[in-house]
Amino acid sequence: MSHPLMDKMRQQMQGLEQQGLLRQRRLANTNDVIDFSHNDYLGLASSGAQANALYEGALRYGVGSKASPLVSGYSQAHIELEQSLCQYTGHEAAMLFCSGFSANSALMSALFNQDDVVIADKYVHASIITGVQSSKAKLARFIHNDLVSAQALIARYPHSAIVTESIFSMDGDIAPIDALSTLAKAQGSLLVVDDAHGFGVLPQGFISAAKVDIQIVTFGKALGCQGAAILASKTVIDFLVANSRHYIYSTALSPACAHLALNAVNLCQQADVSAKLMANISLFRAQAKAQDINLSEMAGSEAAESGMNSPEPVNRPERINSPEPVNSLEPDVINSPIQPIIIGDNERTMAIASNLADKGFMVGAIRSPTVPFGQARLRITLSALHSSEQIISLVNALKRALEDTP
Repeated sequence: MSHPLMDKMRQQMQGLEQQGLLRQRRLANTNDVIDFSHNDYLGLASSGAQANALYEGALRYGVGSKASPLVSGYSQAHIELEQSLCQYTGHEAAMLFCSGFSANSALMSALFNQDDVVIADKYVHASIITGVQSSKAKLARFIHNDLVSAQALIARYPHSAIVTESIFSMDGDIAPIDALSTLAKAQGSLLVVDDAHGFGVLPQGFISAAKVDIQIVTFGKALGCQGAAILASKTVIDFLVANSRHYIYSTALSPACAHLALNAVNLCQQADVSAKLMANISLFRAQAKAQDINLSEMAGSEAAESGMNSPEPVNRPERINSPEPVNSLEPDVINSPIQPIIIGDNERTMAIASNLADKGFMVGAIRSPTVPFGQARLRITLSALHSSEQIISLVNALKRALEDTP
């Protein structure tokens, strides 16, 4: 078929392929490999308890919601999940979505308009950027996890909204939530936290209604299932229910999936599950250090000024007058399940990942433009299900792959 649009698509695809940046689907094959690429941090996606919960939910509520939440798709399963999430976090109300991308985009596009300013960490998720752009709000971005940069923008735009993540998906580092909460309150601003990678991993209360105004939780990471929720005051949730086009015009999350997520929320509060994950993180870091593998602490701190995911440059400001001066965040050890190893070059990153795959280990290979140019990395994610032997074997194979791939 010859058509200008088809020709344009072919040219763009050829260009991406030539640059080694073409994204393609691949069939997951975890039977012959040890998977260190997924986000199932607590191992709930394959647990027998969760399989039983899904079966129970399907029998009780059916497998499909059959309609929008505002028509007839809102069931007791959804209500019970929302109430459980509110109890866990302290928020007054919640609303459910079918994915984290949808929840973030819905929140930003419905809540803001051209009269608003959204102050966001440079590394917030693409779904947040998409939603803000759709809203026509002004987007001001501070240097990643840098409180001096954030402080300058918050003081410049009081009564705005500050957006960050809890654990950042590519660097694995943790946002200074307490300090950002203090800054937000001092300037009468809202604090919005995308808690996709933190919920169920970070201690309960690390992100809560006492610190943040709006919290986004996704179920496809530590909870091991599907869907997402926005948690906030009743005023915010009522407004979103009445105005979010994503919510109004989408079929509701399957009630069976809602029941499954409810069971996952209960399971993630069991101490032994999270303790095993933390032990695996410590083991991986200790083994990597013993093998002289350079783990990337605050991997993106210098690259944040490169303008990842945004045409808008970010400049480091001078300290300004503020009711409560705050020091810039110092690099911390990354004790999250996401452990990035910066390689730099896209092709070498892919070659090392391929080398590891040949040895039976699947790891994430993240290239620009997902991360800044020159910051391509291996993204190793740890799970409570990984055994000590698997982690030690991975580090040994990683050491050899780094040495064997110039």
